[in-house]
Amino acid sequence: MPDSPHSDPAFLRTRRTVLGSVMFCYLFYYTGRQTFGFAIPGIEKEFGLDKQTVGWISTAMLWAYACGQMINGNLGDKFGGRRMMCLGAVVSFVLNWITSFGVGFKSLFTAWGLNGLAQSMGFAPGSRLVSNWFSARERGRAFGLYILAAGLSSVLSYITSLLVLDVLHLNWRWIFRLPVFLMLLGGLIVWQVARDRPSAAGFADLKDESDDGKETANAATETAWQRYAVALQNGRLLLAGLAIGFQNTVRYGLLIWVPVYFLGKDFKDASLGKWISIALPVGMALGAVTSGWISDRFCNSRRSGVIASFMVLAAVAAMGMYLLPPGHLLGLPVLFLAGFFAYGPQSAFWAFAPDLLGRARAGTAVGVMNFFAYAMAGLGEPFIGWMIQHNPFAAAPAAENVALVFPVVAVAALCSAALALLIRR
Repeated sequence: MPDSPHSDPAFLRTRRTVLGSVMFCYLFYYTGRQTFGFAIPGIEKEFGLDKQTVGWISTAMLWAYACGQMINGNLGDKFGGRRMMCLGAVVSFVLNWITSFGVGFKSLFTAWGLNGLAQSMGFAPGSRLVSNWFSARERGRAFGLYILAAGLSSVLSYITSLLVLDVLHLNWRWIFRLPVFLMLLGGLIVWQVARDRPSAAGFADLKDESDDGKETANAATETAWQRYAVALQNGRLLLAGLAIGFQNTVRYGLLIWVPVYFLGKDFKDASLGKWISIALPVGMALGAVTSGWISDRFCNSRRSGVIASFMVLAAVAAMGMYLLPPGHLLGLPVLFLAGFFAYGPQSAFWAFAPDLLGRARAGTAVGVMNFFAYAMAGLGEPFIGWMIQHNPFAAAPAAENVALVFPVVAVAALCSAALALLIRR
């Protein structure tokens, strides 16, 4: 089949189909890793673990995910995103079931940590797939839609967890067993529908306006270590990694501990509050697609200002949640805004990766950035658990205060905003 122009309806239709399949797959990916917060009360009760210890189980997954990103982003450049995304979904499905049979801290720590490695096969390889089909001027919106799917995946992970606990009246173990069937379906769909690059579907591969052909040719013949060397010598990419590290600390601080905040010690006592928590991932989903569109439409694909603005507003919203009394009427919209601004910069961040290193190294660039993102988020989990458990700001020994998650993430959001302002495309 002859190459088709990139404005050809057949190419545009195929591109939409590929993006749709990647979005469909990632729409369910988080059911394999963002359900943990809803299992915390049951795990604490059954095994007698404190919040700091439970935070280390979450850290095991996040740090394994971070290490996996460094590996699997590079492998996505070599073997293709389609294969990696599907394999990750299958392996994560199995490891979630293994986690559900945990008998204590060690078994949960090990199985959930290995699940982080499997989950890391999704995002960076999928990002490479998206960047292969969209030019630099279109990536903000394309990544915005991709991150929209990720944000909606957070919504689904919350809803399915609540259905398992509140509607089906099953225990915490089933949180790791039932929702992941959706993830398995998503992996099979991307395998059947997606193609790694336009040339695999009979079209000419894209070339960015700034690409003279030589850089792409060099990148295509690089070894894995050469791609890592290029990434780790790029100061702007490392700065973006630190900025997204603080941003992801905000994101996971909210995703893991907000359910605990609303569920309290007894899940059955939180009949309405537990459903209010869904406002957080809904806000995240809408924020992600909005920031990518803003960076392309109004900022000429300059991402740093959008990132900084969103993170400052995330800090304001988080402090609003801290200052509001529990159960206040404004809690729902403020939590929505916290999610909207905390997760919104993700699409702008990921569009940075191919901007800074080029399409041929997009998987490696995303993997390096995601390593920073999850390594730093992993550091935040036991720290937040310690803060909640020991309540260090109380004048006298006091009970646990889960609301302390909000000022902690507010500080992290301001750090992310400050670093983002130093990045220039």
